[in-house]
Amino acid sequence: MTTLQTEQHGAKAHTDGDWANRAPVQTRSERLKSADIADFPAITGREVNWKYTPVAELKSLTGGELASASSAIEVSEAEGVEVSSVAMDSDLVGRAGLPEDQAAANAWGQVESAQRILLTSHERQTVTVKRSALTTEAAAAHTIIEAAPQSDTVVILENSGDANLTETVEIVVGDGATLKVVSIQEWNDEAVHLATHNATVGRDANLQHIVVSLGGKIVRVNPSIHLDAQGANGEAYGAYFADAGQHLEHQVYIDHNAPHTRSRVAYKGALQGEGARAVWIGDVLIRRVAAGTDSYEENRNLTLTEGTRADSIPNLEIETGDIEGAGHASTTGRFDEEHIFYLQSRGISEDEARKLVVRGFLIDVIQRIGNEQIEARLQAAIESELEQSVLA
Repeated sequence: MTTLQTEQHGAKAHTDGDWANRAPVQTRSERLKSADIADFPAITGREVNWKYTPVAELKSLTGGELASASSAIEVSEAEGVEVSSVAMDSDLVGRAGLPEDQAAANAWGQVESAQRILLTSHERQTVTVKRSALTTEAAAAHTIIEAAPQSDTVVILENSGDANLTETVEIVVGDGATLKVVSIQEWNDEAVHLATHNATVGRDANLQHIVVSLGGKIVRVNPSIHLDAQGANGEAYGAYFADAGQHLEHQVYIDHNAPHTRSRVAYKGALQGEGARAVWIGDVLIRRVAAGTDSYEENRNLTLTEGTRADSIPNLEIETGDIEGAGHASTTGRFDEEHIFYLQSRGISEDEARKLVVRGFLIDVIQRIGNEQIEARLQAAIESELEQSVLA
């Protein structure tokens, strides 16, 4: 009698490295989630979500002791805005998701309390949250931005000055609410900032999330938007300008977890100077329950000089065939010489033509902020970057 062999030859527990218990994560939704840093293994730099990050320079944030900095913010007054401090064991904490990496778990476990910003106005309000009083001491923060059902608000997070910060920003968008969250990083040259933005979007609600990263030595802002109810809409836009020796990283996750949800992701970046580095990773998951999904993501990078590096990795997982559409795109390259030639033919110098192309490239994202004063300031900051570059 012949016995059918059902196991791979040699694949025994004592020889295969115990792959049954250490198999790689197969889908984005299976990543470990925990508020306990002890649940995360030590970072080696080979992990899928850390392999492009200078982890050796982040040890104080990923595993060290942290001061609490949640209260180091200034919130502008507006109708329907309530600011309060809540304990980390409150039911109000964790509704948008738990940490998925060691840095976020370290912040979660050491911060003393979370600052909750509750938004209730049905008339469009703009709220500014400023943070400029941090130091180079390693610190943690936790902020909750909650949009009540049917509310309509723009929240602008302005970060400047010194920082050595790891933080979580929770965003809870109630049914039928419209919320725009703008995160602006204009840190000093040596600042380090690791941020996880977790969002849950309710039924027929709209979230527009915008990131603008200009300043800081190492900046890593990772938005995760969970479209958890029917008709939810999530849009994630970003603009960044990396200079010599600067590392700007954005890992975007869109989770379609309900029927008839929609998402759009568009990040644009410019890089100049030796060692300028940009990393963009876009993950879109369309789950089995997300029939009728409409999704698209793209990343565009413009390299202005030699010595720069841009990593652009779009990922798309689809678990159902019943969708309206899904796609992604990624490009990294130099100037389009035809554009430069066209502008020169109109009497514009080559240097000025190149500056105009960069401005136009990034302004598409910045204009989505919808605040003329802030848009003008960011355009001036980009202009300053260009004036200092070899293009000038």
